[in-house]
Amino acid sequence: MKQEKHKPQKKSKNDYKDYSHFEKIDGHHPWKQDVPEGFIDYPVRVLKKGQVTYFNFNLAKEMGLIHKDHPHQMNKALEEVLKNTFNLRIINEYDQENKISYEKKSIKPNQYMATKYLQLQHKNKQGKTSGDGRGIWNGIVKHKGTSWDISTRGTGVTQLAPGSVEAEGNLKSGDTQYGYGCGLSEMDELYSASILSEIFHFKNINTERVLLIIDHSSDIGLCVRAGKNLFRPAHIFSFLKQGNYDALSRATNFLIDRQFQNKSWNFSSKTPHKYSKLTEELCYSFAEFTAQLEREYIFTWLEWDGDNVLSDAGIIDYGSIRQFGLRHDHYKYDDVERFSTNLSGQRNKAKKIIQTFIQLTDFLKSKQKKPLSDFENSKILKNFDEAYDYFLVSKFLKQVGLEDKYINVLMRKYRKDMNTFYQSFLTLEKQKSSEPLKKVEDGVNRTPLFNMRRTLIDIPESILNNKLDLETILYNTVTELAPESDKKHSEKFINNFQIFYKMYDSTLKTVTKEFNNHSRTKIIKSIVNNSKIHNAQNRLTGNALISIVNELIHAKKKGLPHSELQKIIDHLIVSQVSVEHKRSSKPRHKKSKKLMNTILTLIDGFKEDI
Repeated sequence: MKQEKHKPQKKSKNDYKDYSHFEKIDGHHPWKQDVPEGFIDYPVRVLKKGQVTYFNFNLAKEMGLIHKDHPHQMNKALEEVLKNTFNLRIINEYDQENKISYEKKSIKPNQYMATKYLQLQHKNKQGKTSGDGRGIWNGIVKHKGTSWDISTRGTGVTQLAPGSVEAEGNLKSGDTQYGYGCGLSEMDELYSASILSEIFHFKNINTERVLLIIDHSSDIGLCVRAGKNLFRPAHIFSFLKQGNYDALSRATNFLIDRQFQNKSWNFSSKTPHKYSKLTEELCYSFAEFTAQLEREYIFTWLEWDGDNVLSDAGIIDYGSIRQFGLRHDHYKYDDVERFSTNLSGQRNKAKKIIQTFIQLTDFLKSKQKKPLSDFENSKILKNFDEAYDYFLVSKFLKQVGLEDKYINVLMRKYRKDMNTFYQSFLTLEKQKSSEPLKKVEDGVNRTPLFNMRRTLIDIPESILNNKLDLETILYNTVTELAPESDKKHSEKFINNFQIFYKMYDSTLKTVTKEFNNHSRTKIIKSIVNNSKIHNAQNRLTGNALISIVNELIHAKKKGLPHSELQKIIDHLIVSQVSVEHKRSSKPRHKKSKKLMNTILTLIDGFKEDI
C-alpha cells in the first residue's frame, strides 16, 4: 500500500506570537557577578507612556527573539511585550532621596545595571565617576551559541553622568540645568542611530545595532541597542588606571571569554599565553577597522580612553559618527571644551588604544604597572602600522573595483607597486578647495577639491567606451561644494592625475598578465560594475541624515502611521546597501511616497557633504 504523504501544515498567525524569549531580558548580566566593581544597580519601573515607532525585525530574528518567519509587521501583542520589557525608567538617587513613590506593579523585580567606564570628559581620569550616564543594561540573550548584550539609552540620569558629577548631587531625570545631565534621549539621535548603524552593518562594518525605538512624544524617547559584545576598552581601562589588578584581571578574562564563547576568538581565559594572543588579536582587528573607517570616509571620535569604540573594534554611540561624501579629513567635531581628532588622525588614536592594551597585559603578566611611554616602541605597534597599511591599500583596490582574487595576487606579488598606486590616488584625494578652514554647524572643516570616488567610476567606463579624456574627467571630478573658480584651479593637478592614471593602467596590465585566461575587456567590465557599487554616489552623509530625520519626525507629528515610518526607514537602508533586506516593503501611502522622494532629493543634495 502506498504510504500517504503528509503535507506540512501552514502556520497560523498565532504560531508567530510566541514572545516568551523576551522574558529572559530581565536585568541579569554575567558582568554583575564577574566584575561587581564595574557598575551601579538601579531599580526600574515600566512607563505607561510610549509607542514603538521602529522595530528591527531582521535583528530580532537573528537574536532568536521572534520566529524566523514572523511577518515584518508590528501587532498589538508584540508591542505590549516590547513596552513591558524595554519601556523603563530608573528610580535614581534623586527619586530615592526625595522618597518619590511609584505603583508597585510598575516596578520590575530585578535591578538593572549602569556600567562604569573611563571617559575623558570627566575630571576623574580613573573611571570611578563615569560610565552609563543615561542608560542601563537590560541583560543578555543567548541564541545558537551566541551571546547578545542588550542596553537602553534614555532611561534616566545616573550618578555616572557628567552632569551629576558637575552638580555634586543627585539630579532629577529630565533636568537640563547641567550639561549631559538630563538622562533622556532625543528622537532625532535615535532615528539617526537606527538608520546609520544598520547601513554600516550591511556594509560589514562592526557596529552596535538598534533593536527598537520607543517614542515618549515631546521629541524624547528610548533606544534599545544590541550587539554580540557591547563592552568598550574603557570598561577595562578604568581598572588599569586605578591600578586595581584583581578587577582588571577579571574584566579582561570576561572580555576574552565572551569573544571565545561567541567564536570570534580561538582562545579563552584558560589558554596559555592568552594575554599575548589578546594584544595580537586586537592589533589586527583595530588596524583593519580603522583602515576601513578611513577608506569609507567614516568619522568616529577615537581616543586613548577607549570610550567611543567597541572592545572588539567596532562603532558604538552614534552621537558624533558621520559618514562623509568626500575625504573631509580637516573636519573636527567641536565638543565645546575640545576638538576631536580628524579622519586621518583616527589611525594614531587606535594605535594609542592598542598601546594601552599592551600596558594592561604587561601589568597582568608582571604585576607591576609601568608607564604607558615604556611601550612606544613595542613590536606590536609596528605590526599595527604594517597591518594598517596593508588593509588600507587592499581596501582601496576593492574600491577601484577589482575582485578579491585579483587583489590577493596584487598584494602578494606587487605590494610595492600597489603602495605607489595608492599614494598617487591619495595625492589627489587629499587636495583641498581654495576656501580656507571654516566653521560648520558642529565643528570646523575645509572642503576637499576632488570627488575621487566618482573618478573610480568614470575612468573604467571611459576605457570601456574608448572615450578616455583625463582632463575632462579631472574637470568633472571637482566637487560641487567648491567655488566655480576651483574648476580652473584643478588644471595644475593634471600632471598628478596623469601619474595616477599611469599606475591605474599598469595595474590593469598586471592583472591581465597574471590572469591571462581573462580578457582585458572582461576585467574592465567587472571593474565598471564593482566600482559603481563601492563608490555609489547616492551616499547618505551626516548632514543628509540630519535633514532626513527632521523630515521623518515632522511627518510623524503630522500623523504618518508608525507602520509607514518603519517601511520608510527600511527602504532607506536598502537603498544604501548592495544587499537586499529580506521582506522589506516599499512605502505605499501617498504621503509616504512623497516623503521618500524628499529623502532621495536630500541624499542627492548632500552627497558630497560631511
